Amino acid sequence: IMLPDSAHIQESDAEMLNRKNARRSEEPITPLYTQADVFAALEHFTPVSYQETVDLGNVTVTFRDAGHILGSAILEIVVREGMQESKLVFSGDLGQPHQPILRDPEQIAGADFLIVESTYGDRIHRDYDKETALLEVVRDTMDRGGNVIIPSFAVGRTQTLLYYFYNLWKEGRLDDDIPIIIDSPLAIQATRVFLKNYEEFDEETIAFFGNEGMIPAFPQVRIAETAAESRALNSAEGSAIILSASGMADAGRVLHHLKHNLWRPESTVLFVGYQAEGSLGRRLVDGIKRVRVLGEEIAVKAKIEVLDGFSAHADAVQTVEWMRAVTAPRPAKVFLVHGEGQAQEALKERIQEELGLEVYAPFLGDLVTIQGRSAVLIPSNSPTVSIEAEMEDALRDFDAEYRLLRKSLIRAVIRQPKLMEPLIRALLKARTYFKKLIAPYNI
Repeated sequence: IMLPDSAHIQESDAEMLNRKNARRSEEPITPLYTQADVFAALEHFTPVSYQETVDLGNVTVTFRDAGHILGSAILEIVVREGMQESKLVFSGDLGQPHQPILRDPEQIAGADFLIVESTYGDRIHRDYDKETALLEVVRDTMDRGGNVIIPSFAVGRTQTLLYYFYNLWKEGRLDDDIPIIIDSPLAIQATRVFLKNYEEFDEETIAFFGNEGMIPAFPQVRIAETAAESRALNSAEGSAIILSASGMADAGRVLHHLKHNLWRPESTVLFVGYQAEGSLGRRLVDGIKRVRVLGEEIAVKAKIEVLDGFSAHADAVQTVEWMRAVTAPRPAKVFLVHGEGQAQEALKERIQEELGLEVYAPFLGDLVTIQGRSAVLIPSNSPTVSIEAEMEDALRDFDAEYRLLRKSLIRAVIRQPKLMEPLIRALLKARTYFKKLIAPYNI
């Protein structure tokens, strides 16, 4: 269900950009892949169960439960070449232990080489009562008469939130008259898939679902199936909790809800997952005051809340603890992937200090030749590409905020000409202060 949805976003983004390109007499672009490509690719997919080993001749692959989302897997890959054998373990997205619904990540006995994700390599999830924290955000927003907008990943996060909301309602802590809206076609499909595959849940959840007759009665939940039903939510009276994709607020129906709620001080936008650099979600979390959503510039007056610890990714400590059990044999080398530079560097230091393992975070284009327990690295000639890209991302955000500020200042002096002189003085002070900030770097 995820690939077709992703292809739809690719096609929609390309269509939108091509309309702009046509107005500028620029060449059209093509999406990275289309829905037709996806359905052709899906013809070649083969389901594999956990603990099942696929034999490809001199390569075998065994799938272990990664505990990240339903169906996520750790891959144990054994490669035989002549008399030598190498075992590579690819963590994939490694889940948090002790989370609701899914089983904990499966422990791996040994590996010659580990390829491990590093999303939260520089963070430790806060240990706190998530249900109570979630309830406090809801009550605070309801008291103000606003909506709680939760940009939520369709697979995994939405189902976890529903689990918490159901517990709160069952315990009598969440009022019966607060609607909980699932407004994401993908999340709706994913929730149905979850319910069909309950045997993959952890023991506690299986027991819970068994006691509740498989699908618990939860009268507050509403489903917005169509685009018209989604749009109608923004003209509905009263307050609601709206779970809508995408989780980083860069695409999907959540953009319409942000457009209609970001300017409302009585509403709350609650982030419960990782927000990547450059995403709208990250800019909101970082405190940006004005954003462009669906072509409209909007002042951010809603309360922006972040509840960490809901992430489906293991943090730095949990990742190292999972690696600690890999002892027979101990890895000859660890490769860190799927993380920003700062997170990878922090996790690298932690692994070296606590486990004494050799660690490398590869650059795009690096090549590693593995033979037995030996690994020879042929580094890429362009490691600075990622550094340049990070700087470009930072400058792009800076430039976007400057343009928004520029428009706001011009509108302000048009409405109130007497503001011209004090604003110019303020800008001169800001320019002087900025020069002082970067002066130590001798740029």
